[in-house]
Amino acid sequence: MIPFADLLLVAGYATLAAVTVAAVALGVLHLLRGRSVAAQLVVVSAATVLAMICGILVISFLMLINDHDRSVVLAVVVSAGLVAMAVALLLGRRLVAANRALVEAVRADRFRPPAVRLPAELAELSRELDAAYARLAAAHRREQALEAGRRELVAWMSHDLRTPLAGLRAMAEALEDEVVADAATVHRYHTRIRVEAERLTEMVDDLFELSRIHAGALRLTRSRIGLADLVAEAVAGTEALARAKGVRLHGDVRDALPVRVDTGELGRALRNLVVNAIRHTPGDGTVEIVGDVDGGEARVTVADGCGGIPEDDLPRVFDVAFRGEAARSPGGGAGLGLAIARGIVEAHAGRIGVANSGPGCRFEIRLPV
Repeated sequence: MIPFADLLLVAGYATLAAVTVAAVALGVLHLLRGRSVAAQLVVVSAATVLAMICGILVISFLMLINDHDRSVVLAVVVSAGLVAMAVALLLGRRLVAANRALVEAVRADRFRPPAVRLPAELAELSRELDAAYARLAAAHRREQALEAGRRELVAWMSHDLRTPLAGLRAMAEALEDEVVADAATVHRYHTRIRVEAERLTEMVDDLFELSRIHAGALRLTRSRIGLADLVAEAVAGTEALARAKGVRLHGDVRDALPVRVDTGELGRALRNLVVNAIRHTPGDGTVEIVGDVDGGEARVTVADGCGGIPEDDLPRVFDVAFRGEAARSPGGGAGLGLAIARGIVEAHAGRIGVANSGPGCRFEIRLPV
């Protein structure tokens, strides 16, 4: 049996030899840190073999093993080391090939996961890259849609502003040059100027509200209010417009549920929906506002008699400045009301949607209770 002191001495020398080889290997790996994985794997394999050889040499000299036995052991260790280095080199080449396939996929115009079988880590990286590219593509499409909406908004707002401004200028010049002098005409011009000024003010207010929504600067002051009160305020605020258009306006609340919302902002969103419904409902038609609870959510629906919306236009109804084909009538609004309604509802963590229903379409607001 080997004395403990001799065993401790052998272990110490073998550890010292292994630590020396490891330190040299770490230095070489530091120098090769920017090189291929295959080269670094060869260094690791060589360090392992050298550490083993140094340990065996220390043991053989300390234990006075004869030269023949020492040569046999060293030959076996060197052979095993060469095999290990060959396996490491092969593994490194496979890693390099897999990495090259992944890099080529990344450099392509549209990333697609490589068809070759990748190691688990690189396969996970490939899946994450695929998901990241999908998110980037979706973000790019949204950015393009927003940019197209901005251009459309600028074009349509320019058209909508130009018409009332031209009328205001013409009436102001007529009054200034005293082209019209009779009291009735002067009064009519003054009334028309006030109406057009109010309409321009509404456009500017809508643009300001939309800019706050898009900038994330919409601050909500929440308070508890009954669903019936919201519906009643929307009916009261649009009743005059409905009467002037000859449209019947009905409000009904089937479940009197309190909700915690910004009364002013949500009331504006609901009024926008009702005004839009009245404008697109023919005379002697009906607009109905219903509040209830569905699926644990507060729901307000606005149903009109507009005749329905083309299926291709339904996804764009809430886009900025979208007003369909019959868009550019002077009294048709700037096409911002529905976009503002969506922004306000989403700021309340709610949802808004539209679907064709019966003689027209139905807008629906859902809010968390």
